[in-house]
Amino acid sequence: MIRIEQENDWLLLSHPDHAALAGEFARHWKNDFFAPPKPFTHILDATARHDDSWNDRDALPLLTHEMNPSAFSEELVGTYDAFEEIDLHDYLGVRGQATEVAALRDPYSAILISMHTVNLLTVQADLSTLNDEDLAFHKAFIDGQINRQEELKARLMLQDDIAPYLTDECLLAGFKFLQACDSFSLHVGVAFSKPSKLQHAHPRRDGSETEIEFIPKGDNHYVLSPYPLDEPTVVFKVPYRRVPKTATSSLEAFQAAYAAAPIELVTVTVSQS
Repeated sequence: MIRIEQENDWLLLSHPDHAALAGEFARHWKNDFFAPPKPFTHILDATARHDDSWNDRDALPLLTHEMNPSAFSEELVGTYDAFEEIDLHDYLGVRGQATEVAALRDPYSAILISMHTVNLLTVQADLSTLNDEDLAFHKAFIDGQINRQEELKARLMLQDDIAPYLTDECLLAGFKFLQACDSFSLHVGVAFSKPSKLQHAHPRRDGSETEIEFIPKGDNHYVLSPYPLDEPTVVFKVPYRRVPKTATSSLEAFQAAYAAAPIELVTVTVSQS
């Protein structure tokens, strides 16, 4: 779950809808200066569906100890350091399921999703709040994900159409693209209010690489520079549920309010200036 705090309400965006927004962004990533990475169909699958495993979890959202929605917020953009608020075993179970669900339909996508998961839980994570038992469980999970990536690569090496794209260079490019689109969706999803950058530097058609600046302009309007999309202005419709803060007095009341809340489409505009 991803959340925006307002004066009297929470706007809540599910993980799968966040990933779908990342996928819509990915579809527009092509112009005279930027090309989509290859193999794009598989990379798009990973980008648009990397959070499919959260469907059941998000249908019954949880509350933190402070009785706030347990969700990704503006304060967490760029880091994963709220492990004290979650059940680590449950959380890693959902993350592991993301790899396995993808492996059934698209093993290449599953490799990228697993790479994304490992990066989130190592490079981007603050593990200082974990005890020794949880650290050992975390390490076993990461080792398992890396082994799973190798198993999926070995299987795909037998497929002539996909084997050329199993190089470290191609997989890294796909992974970086997924994370750029993911970071765009997270920034938009929490209504990030400060200038930032999408994850990683990205190749231009001339062979150079560049980071892409994310510049909030207010009223859900964002500028990207340099601009990687195919139209001067792209409009996205983002589906939130609005839950009043008074509904978080108990878990039962919160879950009932969330289930009853209608979808509220928020218009997000992205442009080159």
